[in-house]
Amino acid sequence: MGELREELTGLLADFPATRLVVCPEYHTCAVTGDPEQRRTAYEALAEPLDGPRVTGLRAVARDLGVWLLPGTLPERGDDGGLYNTAVLIDPEGEVRASYRKIFPWRPFEPFTPGDRFVVVDLPGTGRVGLGICYDLWYPEVARQLAWLGAEVLIFPAQTSTSDRAQELVLARAAAIANQTFVVSLNASGPVGTGQSIVVDPEGLVRTQTPSEAPAVVTDVIDLDEVTRVRTYGTCGLNRLWSQFRPDDAVLELPAYGGSITPQTWEPGSHLTKE
Repeated sequence: MGELREELTGLLADFPATRLVVCPEYHTCAVTGDPEQRRTAYEALAEPLDGPRVTGLRAVARDLGVWLLPGTLPERGDDGGLYNTAVLIDPEGEVRASYRKIFPWRPFEPFTPGDRFVVVDLPGTGRVGLGICYDLWYPEVARQLAWLGAEVLIFPAQTSTSDRAQELVLARAAAIANQTFVVSLNASGPVGTGQSIVVDPEGLVRTQTPSEAPAVVTDVIDLDEVTRVRTYGTCGLNRLWSQFRPDDAVLELPAYGGSITPQTWEPGSHLTKE
């Protein structure tokens, strides 16, 4: 953890008002090779969330006094499963949330898929939804996180392939479709192609790194923008979360064996029904 601590100490010296630091996927434990080599490496690196790696990361967050999402790490679950997991650590060094990647990129990632969506409240700031890399390709993930009340969706990534251009489009599309901020932070070369991006709730790019070279992306975002866009509409026109009326019919979703119920369509509306 010494290298990460040094990196963040320098960052916070330049940006002392920083509240949340996010690192790319596998930032503290990147591996390379073919699928079998990756599996062997991840199996060797895997630890439970109370193991030495997360304990060290907790100390870094506590000592620096910031919220820390240190990328992802191979987690050995209580069930023996191997998971690609992101942890969010608060400034007191406590793990406030953990998220297991629902859509591992097969066959190169030998992980068991996660089975739940995760959002977490940052006191005095807002609600964050967690995803990981390939999850961004599945609109169901962003939709569910937004429906659970997330105002900013964070996707740490380690995309080393030629489809990063498509991921940048997907980040903007997810922001537009859900009227949330979207942050997709990609690893730099040689393990990634860089081009990290921060998108606002109307799909406009706030900042984007231009290449695969190592870079620090900084931004100051106001999560009240989510409320403004949802209230007045994208471009002052489209109020996506206000589409349904209470007396509209239930919309069946055959692909999922579920439905959209108009009374519980808007983000957070399910909470009033519990």
